[in-house]
Amino acid sequence: MKAITGLGKWIFLFGFLIYVMLHFALADVGAKMVPSFLPFPYFWNYFTGVLIAAFIVSGLVGKYDKLAAVLMAFYILLTALLIHLPGAIWGSKMELDPSQEVVNIFRNMIAMGGALMYAGAYAKDDRIVR
Repeated sequence: MKAITGLGKWIFLFGFLIYVMLHFALADVGAKMVPSFLPFPYFWNYFTGVLIAAFIVSGLVGKYDKLAAVLMAFYILLTALLIHLPGAIWGSKMELDPSQEVVNIFRNMIAMGGALMYAGAYAKDDRIVR
């Protein structure tokens, strides 16, 4: 059973790989999601793609992985608060139905919880975050 549950770490890390690919392959879509009060939407799209990739590498290498997981959880929270919550209340920049944005908020809550559980259960490098 431990061999099966041990796969969770790798599945969780590689699950974020699709987001990295989307940030670079569909940059127009990602830039459109950047809140209008932030300048340079393409910069923010690519920058967050690099940050997600850094989280994956940190988890694979095992260096600063606890810090990276906590920062990933914070990034996911910001995504929910700055992109999906306003979309659910005032309408989405992506022309999604508000109910879809509510689903995105819940999806972000699940991912944020997963990142925090990863930090507590799998991450080993606690030099900065204990």
